[in-house]
Amino acid sequence: MARSIPEAAITAMLAREEALFIQRNPVSKRLSEDAAPYWLKGVPMHWMVDWGTPFPLFVAKAEGAELTDADGNRYADFCLGDTGAMFGHSPPPIVEALRRDGASGFTTMLPSPDAVVVGKLLQNRFGLPCWQVTATASDANRAVIKWCRAITRRKKILVFNHCYHGAVDETYVTIDGGAPHADPALIGEVRDLTQFTKVIEFNDIPALEAALREGDVACVLAEPIMTNVGMVLPDDGYHAALRDLTRKAGTLLVIDETHCISSGPGGYTRAHGLEPDAIVLGKPIAGGIPAAVYGFSAEVAARIGAFLETRTPGHSGIGTTLAGSRIQLALMRAMLENYFTDACFRPLLALAQELEDGIARVIARHGAPWHVARAGARVEFMCAPERPRNGGEAARIIHRPIDVAIHHYLLNRGVLVTPFHNMMLVCPATTAAQVAQLVDGLDHCLAELTG
Repeated sequence: MARSIPEAAITAMLAREEALFIQRNPVSKRLSEDAAPYWLKGVPMHWMVDWGTPFPLFVAKAEGAELTDADGNRYADFCLGDTGAMFGHSPPPIVEALRRDGASGFTTMLPSPDAVVVGKLLQNRFGLPCWQVTATASDANRAVIKWCRAITRRKKILVFNHCYHGAVDETYVTIDGGAPHADPALIGEVRDLTQFTKVIEFNDIPALEAALREGDVACVLAEPIMTNVGMVLPDDGYHAALRDLTRKAGTLLVIDETHCISSGPGGYTRAHGLEPDAIVLGKPIAGGIPAAVYGFSAEVAARIGAFLETRTPGHSGIGTTLAGSRIQLALMRAMLENYFTDACFRPLLALAQELEDGIARVIARHGAPWHVARAGARVEFMCAPERPRNGGEAARIIHRPIDVAIHHYLLNRGVLVTPFHNMMLVCPATTAAQVAQLVDGLDHCLAELTG
């Protein structure tokens, strides 16, 4: 029988763990104070303060699956840069590629010989024949949306409530509270985004059918599993319905694999036999160095080719100077050859299964009203008894004080999980001992919370 966790226990734990965090990290505290005059919110990227800790943890070193902070504290890292370091920090092939290729030029605005090899590898791994390189997955998603609008001559896109596709303004539309509206947290957007974006809940086939019925949607942009609002898994048959309905409506289907690459060397797409018109992948594709790719089916590539023959010459609004650079291609080759393989993923998936099973045992032992889910090497526990079926449901059960208390508890015991929810990644450098350390930490945390 599930036990309720008293709010007083959560409050007491968080207060104690915040005090312990301050005590353990005097150097990070001083660095935070010293950096404050020079950076917005005191950090190089403003959301670095959103971990919920009294001040940011300053990292001195990251290697494999371990972080060392400025105070010398060491952590088993299950956050892994929120997928940017999904194959570990400073993977040896990346370090070697930087050493070998770094002296031969970083960016030239011309292709390198690696372009042939990387193109073949991308086609082999993901099944799509035509690719482009960008600096980030956000750039890739923006580019794909533009190409889809151009060749369909439709201006609208469709996304799922509480989706995440990077810093793409058109995707920040929600139906929380009823009518579609821009996410109130979005900064500086002056357009009425509802004129360009339709939004529905994930797993809602009737809503999908209705949204596509008018024939005005250029593309559906979707993660195959929702991953930034906890983890929302697709219902049985949902992806088949999504593909069928988009084809009938003449709407292109874009799968964003940036987080779901944890499913296997060809992402969720190849692991589950999806048939998208386009794929986007960023974050780990170059080992954590800024790079992303997007690919098209042969049919979509042909339509783009026909469109380009008729477009007015000039700036396209797609592409940036540093995209497709020599160093990006060298690093992507190293990652694709060494890590985007069945041999690499096989032990990752087995160890992630051990992590999922261990957390499930802890939840059952303490009768906690929680659940755990997994997508390949990606594991998530959520502090609610039932799995959410869509983003709206998921958003109501994350980012609560209990999540912050658990993060502090684990952090103070040398375990790092993703700050904005309870996501954990297993990488090639992750050990069974680190998995046991996380499970044991969560066990002791729940023992205290449930009394």
